Formats: sequence, structure tokens, C-alpha cells
Amino acid sequence: MLFGPDVGMKLRRSGYLYLIFALPFIYYLVFHYAPMYGILIAFQKYNIVKGIGGSKWVGFLHFGRFLSDPYFWKLVRNTLLLNIYNLAISFPAPIVLALLLNEVRSNGVKRFVQSVSYLPHFISTVVVCGMVVNFLASDGPIYGLIAGFGGKPSNFLLDPRWFRTIYVVSDVWQTIGWNSIVYFAALCTIDQELYEAALMDGAGRFSLVRHITLPGIMPTISIMLILALGKLMTIGFEKIILLYNGSTYETADVISTYVYRRGLLGADFSYATAVGLFQSVIGLVLLATANKAAKAVGETGLW
Repeated sequence: MLFGPDVGMKLRRSGYLYLIFALPFIYYLVFHYAPMYGILIAFQKYNIVKGIGGSKWVGFLHFGRFLSDPYFWKLVRNTLLLNIYNLAISFPAPIVLALLLNEVRSNGVKRFVQSVSYLPHFISTVVVCGMVVNFLASDGPIYGLIAGFGGKPSNFLLDPRWFRTIYVVSDVWQTIGWNSIVYFAALCTIDQELYEAALMDGAGRFSLVRHITLPGIMPTISIMLILALGKLMTIGFEKIILLYNGSTYETADVISTYVYRRGLLGADFSYATAVGLFQSVIGLVLLATANKAAKAVGETGLW
């Protein structure tokens, strides 16, 4: 315990460690926990002049409005489908990359591939979306390449059927390398003597991966999957706003973009807060359910 009769001695001995801990603690306290006071707006008819303390309470009125909104099912469907497609491809991609690079014996090749795959993570989302728009434009290289081979290219950015593919592929390209870091770390914890013993017993590469490597990183995979499942109803709106347009609303409009339009553009703060809170509560339920399911099948859980 930090507090006690020997608190001074502990601070002198581990003061720098407490200081390092204090920085992220203050960050989360100020930017994540303190703003939760604003959740009260979801239960009020918020008036920007009167503020939270003086606005009229309306209970669950705004939640009922959202559930009866004609856009409700379309927003839920688009949010779930986009996240499910992204989960199905983006989640296993860094695992596969880590497993493949783990089999590479040349350190130079391994470092080169890792460096190249990490780079897109450091590119701004705005820049990534600008690159996507330029590549897929009617005068872009992909359009010209398809036409050059005699195909009939579609106007990808205006076709709602292509939006989810564009989003998922660009997300995989941007995140696969960075997300693989945690799996590389997990691979380093596997006892090398297990591989040596298996090789002496005549095991091949595939058998080593199947019976040693995958079980060795399965706790990490389980935790990452639980976190990913908790985000099935949550998706960042920045990339979607930068890529979608009126023609792709049918498949691109999700809860986050709806909250942005109603809250910031429409100034309906109470309704937008209620929709965002609804999204967060569903995410919490999914997270708890996924954690319980993982523990039920004998895998590692978050708690």
C-alpha cells in the first residue's frame, strides 16, 4: 500500500515509478472519466444556456426516440456488419503475419518486413483516406488498371456495395503490422525447449505451429478477441466520414456517424448523447458476455 507509516520511505525509493504511473492516471481521469459527467445530458432536455444542472429531466425519452427511429435498424445493421467483416479479416491477419514471420530464419528479412508493415500505422487517417480516394477515383491507377485489362471498372467510391470492402482492406493495410506486435511478444514467451523436444520426436513445421505455437499464444488471442468483440457496436467515425458520401449511406452510415450528425451538426445534444450511451452499454454487455464465454471454454478472460 502507498499510504501508511512508511509512505515517505516508499516515495523516496519508488518516487519515479509513481510519477510514471501518475501521468497515464491523470490522462484517463481528465479525458475519460471526468467527461462521463456529461452522460446526464442523455436523460435531460438539455439547454446549453441552463447547463446540465438547470436542464429539464425527461428520463428515458431520448432512448425511446432512438428505438423508434426509422434509421435504427439500418444503423445497427451497418455497424454490426462492418465490424463483423472487419473482425473476420483484420483480427486473424496480424496473427497470421506473426506466425509467418516467426518461421523466417533470416533476421534481416524479418526486420525489413516488420518495419514495412509497421509504417502505415503512423500515417494519419486523413492521409490514408486521401490515398484511398486517389487510388479508387475514376482517373486513378486501379480504375485504369482494370480498364487496361479489358474489364469494366465500377465507380468504387460511389457504389455502396464496395464500401465495406474498401473500409476493411484499408484497415488491414494500416493496422496489420502494428497489431502483430502483441503476438510477437507472446511468441517470445514460448519455451524453446518445447520446440527442441518436438523436433527430436520428428515433428514438422506444421505440427510445431499447431501443437506448440498456437497453444502458446492462445491466452493472448483470447484476450484480444474479447476486446474486439466488445467493440462490435462501436466503430470510429473518422475514416467513415472521410470515405462515405450520399451515394453510400445505405451501407456506410453507422451509429457513430449518426451521433456526429445529430449531435454536432444538428445540435440535438441530448438525443445524440442517448444514442452514444446506448451504443456503449451494448458494447459493455458484449464485452462481459465474451469474457464469460471465454472462461466457460477454459480460455483466459479479462477478469
